[in-house]
Amino acid sequence: MTATATLELDGRPTIILRQTDVRRMLSMPACIAAVEHAFVSHARGETLGPAVIGVHADGGGFHVKAAGLREARRAVFAVKINANFPENSARFGLPTIQGVLGLFDAANGRLLALMDSIEITSLRTAAATAVAAKHLAPTIADVVICGCGEQSRHQLRALACVRSVRRVRAFDVERARAATFADDMQSELGIAVSAVDDVRAGRDATIWITCTPSRQWFLAREHVAAGSFVAAVGADNPEKQELEPELLSANVVIADVLDQSATIGDLHHAITSGVMRREDVRGELADVVSGRIRGRRSDDEIVIFDSTGTALQDVAAAAVVYEHAVARGGCLTIDFQT
Repeated sequence: MTATATLELDGRPTIILRQTDVRRMLSMPACIAAVEHAFVSHARGETLGPAVIGVHADGGGFHVKAAGLREARRAVFAVKINANFPENSARFGLPTIQGVLGLFDAANGRLLALMDSIEITSLRTAAATAVAAKHLAPTIADVVICGCGEQSRHQLRALACVRSVRRVRAFDVERARAATFADDMQSELGIAVSAVDDVRAGRDATIWITCTPSRQWFLAREHVAAGSFVAAVGADNPEKQELEPELLSANVVIADVLDQSATIGDLHHAITSGVMRREDVRGELADVVSGRIRGRRSDDEIVIFDSTGTALQDVAAAAVVYEHAVARGGCLTIDFQT
């Protein structure tokens, strides 16, 4: 956030930002930079939270995630409420994830903005993978994407910002969806993307991204080559699971937020099955990006990023959106105090 924008926070009505507004104001490179900076700030103790609450519902669930940034140049706090209903597309023609994010002035509690959370969630989730890959993944990017929904498209776009992607293989339980993903992303990014019928086709891959709603692990030790990087993105509640517990226990694990990964991520399943302890985790992403620890210590290590999604990413992305909205003007506003 610029100094000028910071000085203009007081006295403004609340800005209302639709999904199209967020999309216009948040590029992937800007989101990656903001998310990386948020993890550095977290390592320095310059954040509030993060915290998460999950509530189950028939066919899906709701979660509330909150965190703040309290750096000298800005103090903002975000609360995101998301609904996650995997069958929405087939049953109702609605997105799987729907929600709203509130951005507050953390110095006085004033509501700065309300914005649609779909684009924020999609971009910041992919941005965290890119940040982790930047610090932990091999330079040669021979990629396998597991799960070919909309989030996976963002994942590949984000990865392409930090790595020169040589080849992509796309796997999905619905072969047609993988084929469509391959055609679309090859055209968009100008790289070789092909659909595959089995994760075993990726045994020589250097980067894996799993982004599915799976409730049973499908990626095992035998599938992942030495030196690879695995971003496990799909397990964002205790029932979801993508990785064999022994894949985690036999290799290096970096959590986005350890308390959260140990509760709802693939790490949670490794701990519950008894093959791993919290103490076995090498560190958090904040430790890596701040230089506090070396996430990868040798070229042969398999490094797994357990990405459960933290509100640190949300508040970082939302702050960028708000900064641009203030600078550009012309957005919907409402004064809740009148």
